[in-house]
Amino acid sequence: MLPSAYTTPVAVLLIAGGMIACFAGYRLLRTVMGIYGFIIGAMLASSMMGVTNTLGMVAAAVAGGFVGAVVLVFAYFIGVALVGAGLGALTAHVVWALMRTGDPPAAAVIVAAAVGAVGAMLLQRYVIIVTTALVGAWTILVGGLTIAAARGVGGVTPPGEPWILYPFTPAEERWVLVAWLCLGLIGAIVQLAIGGSRRKKR
Repeated sequence: MLPSAYTTPVAVLLIAGGMIACFAGYRLLRTVMGIYGFIIGAMLASSMMGVTNTLGMVAAAVAGGFVGAVVLVFAYFIGVALVGAGLGALTAHVVWALMRTGDPPAAAVIVAAAVGAVGAMLLQRYVIIVTTALVGAWTILVGGLTIAAARGVGGVTPPGEPWILYPFTPAEERWVLVAWLCLGLIGAIVQLAIGGSRRKKR
């Protein structure tokens, strides 16, 4: 969580990171791992601070972000499994949101993450491309919806004080899911096209 004054700048960074992941995730996997390590680390660290401690939330977000980035960058060799697990967990949340309200059971998320990790190891290149495209597309949407909410766009719930980045909230809107799949598909096609053109040049 962060003070609401940081909502728009952080949302812009989310969109930028999502663009990199969505359209160049396979080529820049180490960079993508660092970006999402920073995001996850910042989310976890800042949530441990009191809601009235503005400086503490910002400092914890920065410190936790750097730690998270370093951890995931050094975990590059097991990054494929982590990426697959992440997609599995995201898929579990999205599917659950379509059927019921609230969060899915922990066991379902764990199983989905395990299946995603195994699948990622078996089909590394394609899993990385599809996963980074979908995760990047989701991050773009989260950032875009956050900016829309901060600007008071109708129909979008405005961020509270402090602002809590909960990435699965948009899954409750069906149009968001359609937009996510379409943007993710475009990102995957772009990545496959770039990879194919590079191999032809060689």
